[in-house]
Amino acid sequence: MPLPLVRALLMLLALALPARAGDGARSAADAREATQTLRTYIQSVTARGERPDPTRPEIAALLGRIFDLDALNALPPAEADDIPWLLDWMEAANGANKLLMFNGSRPGPQPDLAAIERNMLAYEDQYAAMMNFLIRCQAREAISIRMFMAGLAPEQRTRIREEGFTGARHATAELILGVVCSVIMSGGKPANARLVAAAIRDTREVWASFFLPQDRARVLAQLADLPARVPDETARDDIGTFTAALAAVN
Repeated sequence: MPLPLVRALLMLLALALPARAGDGARSAADAREATQTLRTYIQSVTARGERPDPTRPEIAALLGRIFDLDALNALPPAEADDIPWLLDWMEAANGANKLLMFNGSRPGPQPDLAAIERNMLAYEDQYAAMMNFLIRCQAREAISIRMFMAGLAPEQRTRIREEGFTGARHATAELILGVVCSVIMSGGKPANARLVAAAIRDTREVWASFFLPQDRARVLAQLADLPARVPDETARDDIGTFTAALAAVN
């Protein structure tokens, strides 16, 4: 299921929920504002025929506001009514990621793979940091979604909500598998591979229970030859811990 459709269905999951005031909602609002500022900057440099420079202090600060891992880690345990602001924060973070990774892409129905590859090489450090945040924020979102669904009465578990829940579970497996391939198996900087592998290791129990059974089996099959494909030993061990958690699910 395409990610935009998943997002739309997840918004339907959240319709019955008020946005809880608090640090999470404030961080999400801050991330939205920072993403819009980042968009304006990238449009400006692109119009001048230049490429974005995410190492500039003011741009690095914008990325820090969007992918604010300290703020995320400081939040209290997840609750079902976190979903509205989590969706807002994830939308802002995904938008910022796309602004960098798709910069300079040719318009058209198919992704401009050459541009994406060029950007992933140029912005490898930023991409790894973004994926570290997205994996951890997505794990919190998965917990909240499961709590929300578990709290519904049978008559409230509509077809739309069930489809949104299934789509979200499938999309998370696609995210994790894609990140393993694009960062950990790419032969890039070991520090970046370790950063992302640690995020997957730390959230392994969430994914072990949230992935659909068929996706869990597919991830295990695609990572079966892990030792031969992950060059960094620490990252390899962390992904091995993740796959062991998946395999342990009955």
